[in-house]
Amino acid sequence: MGVLCVGDDWAEDHHDVEVVDQSGRRLARARLPEGVAGVSRLHELLAEHLCEEAVDPESGTLGEGTVLVGIETDRGPWVQALLAAGYQVFAINPMSVARYRERHSTSGAKSDAGDAHVLAEIVRLDRAPHRAVAGDSPAVEALKLVARTHQSLIWERTRHLQRLRSALREFFPAALEAFAVAGIELAAPEALELLGRAPDPTRAGQLSRSRIAAALRRAPAAATQTPKPPPFRRCCGRRRCRSPPRWSRPTP
Repeated sequence: MGVLCVGDDWAEDHHDVEVVDQSGRRLARARLPEGVAGVSRLHELLAEHLCEEAVDPESGTLGEGTVLVGIETDRGPWVQALLAAGYQVFAINPMSVARYRERHSTSGAKSDAGDAHVLAEIVRLDRAPHRAVAGDSPAVEALKLVARTHQSLIWERTRHLQRLRSALREFFPAALEAFAVAGIELAAPEALELLGRAPDPTRAGQLSRSRIAAALRRAPAAATQTPKPPPFRRCCGRRRCRSPPRWSRPTP
């Protein structure tokens, strides 16, 4: 089972990350926003390169030492979310990063993407001298269930999207080309709405422009639509009525 090494150069509002395998081959590079959206995207990047054996099918937890993350801090909600997801996080001293940077660049100039690469190389080749962050606080333990559930859902969605993309590439490649030209992601509500109405080339050819436009308008509304609360229901007021005295709308 392969090990993924992640270099995470963090700033106040974003993270530059690079993912490499055990041989040092770069698998992914991205700039992620701070917060839940950024963590979600990081889970997606890793899910694309993790084998299915990396996750225990019974507990849903990640194997120890499967994902190694190097970052220049040991605190903050981002680090806690990584620990709760089962990643092994190494807090690398910034001065150590500066020394390693000189090995990869003769000028020693700092760049966010370059530092992400250096951090990934540190945890890949020379992580033994560096301290692994321990997530043993009560807050982290309370966060683990939510973080791992969030991670598992993202990984499952990524796997389903990969299967869908593979099926479309073989059976309906024109759909992928159309989405690419329109700038629509396969996971977007618009793409799923159109595939629901036209899941094969024959039915896609029967769609008019007006029906396509209607589907594109309907998709964002359907994705954000929330169920309506149940209406008020009151007793009839009779003395021998066996109905509950009254039901009120639940507090959101």
